[in-house]
Amino acid sequence: MPKANVDERNPKHIKKMTRQLFGKLFADKGYLSKALWEMLFRDRVQLFTKLRKNMKNHIMTMEDKILLRKRAIIETINDLKKVNDGQLFLNSA
Repeated sequence: MPKANVDERNPKHIKKMTRQLFGKLFADKGYLSKALWEMLFRDRVQLFTKLRKNMKNHIMTMEDKILLRKRAIIETINDLKKVNDGQLFLNSA
């Protein structure tokens, strides 16, 4: 994972994070770009995101739609795990 002050949407960082992956990658709208989609597709990774308001709808299987919805649940669980593991420090001042 890149450092917190690095833009993780940078194609160089994404290439490094996904170099051993193949299949489906579910991300939020912030990762959506044609160049990134094409780069991942060449590397046998399908990028799935929710559409932005100004975008045309595209065909997606029901399974992929369900998995995209599950991404939010997984993120919530990971956030809770970080809090419970003491990785997240809150300023109580």
